[in-house]
Amino acid sequence: MINIKFIKKENRAVAYDNEIEIGECEFEEIENTWNIIHTIVDTKYQGQGIAKTLVKCIIENSEKCNKNLIAECSYAKKVLEMNNNISTN
Repeated sequence: MINIKFIKKENRAVAYDNEIEIGECEFEEIENTWNIIHTIVDTKYQGQGIAKTLVKCIIENSEKCNKNLIAECSYAKKVLEMNNNISTN
């Protein structure tokens, strides 16, 4: 079973298969904005929507923390644009 965990102190969302880390979405915080800089999923787990779930986890937590959201990561940028959650860079 895949579990997603948001780890604010590490500025990332992480996907786990049991205890094994299989993916992450990292962001950097600049003032009141979170910039998603990197999203990756282990090749054995690709095609299951895990990367999208990781980005959505960052989106949800940015809203809870009242932060603006941008993305350098090309994949995350596409997800944000599809969900109308992106500020222009």
